[in-house]
Amino acid sequence: MFKKILATTAMLFAIAASAAVDVNKGTEADLDGIKGVGPSMSKRILDARKQGEFKDWPDFMQRVKGVKEKKAAKLSAEGLTVNGKSFGDAAPAASKGAKAKP
Repeated sequence: MFKKILATTAMLFAIAASAAVDVNKGTEADLDGIKGVGPSMSKRILDARKQGEFKDWPDFMQRVKGVKEKKAAKLSAEGLTVNGKSFGDAAPAASKGAKAKP
C-alpha cells in the first residue's frame, strides 16, 4: 500500500514538473523551473512583460535580451510557451528582403 502511494506521488510530481509554463502567465518561480531560465532571465522576462503581454515568439525574442532562435528552441523544448504555443508552432518570420511568390 505504501509503495502505491509513493509511486502515485512520484508520478504526480513528474507530471507537474513537465507541465508547460506560459511566459505571459508564469510566476518567477515557474520560469526559474524551466531548464535554461535562471534568476536573471526570469527577471528580464518579467520586466519585459510589464510593458505588455508577449504576442508571439518573435515578439518574445525581440524584447528579452539573450533569447534568439536557438535559445528559444531550447526553452520551448523544456516547456516554455508563448500564448500556449511552442516555438515550433510559431509561424516562421519572413526573411528581410524576401519577395513573396506570385
